[in-house]
Amino acid sequence: MTTSLSHADARRVLDAGLARAEEIGQPMNVAVVDDGGHLLAFGRMDGAIKASIDISTRKAVTSVLMAAPTAALTDLVQPGAELYGLEQTSGGLVTFGGGIPLRRDGVVVGAVGVSAGSVAQDVDVATAAAAVLG
Repeated sequence: MTTSLSHADARRVLDAGLARAEEIGQPMNVAVVDDGGHLLAFGRMDGAIKASIDISTRKAVTSVLMAAPTAALTDLVQPGAELYGLEQTSGGLVTFGGGIPLRRDGVVVGAVGVSAGSVAQDVDVATAAAAVLG
């Protein structure tokens, strides 16, 4: 088994995310990046807000750079917390839910970022998308 994320893998993750968004009735932007944070696949559903194009991509990049779900960062970046100001680094990170690392054999091979719904909806769709890799 390879520890890299292929374009075919990225498309499967993207398609699973878009299918879940369709299922819950929320137009979404879904971005899939490789382990370096480079975009491999992207989809914007009809009606998904345009601001979330950038947000979904930044969620994916944040998740891969931090090797963690973006939701896990929210409490850590609050004023007075250990990572306060983190979102100002690396060209602008996003530290609320919707980004999830993609792992293969325990190694982070990429990430998926989802935006355009509520944070709970974004996390739901990203979780469904990431589940495709097992």
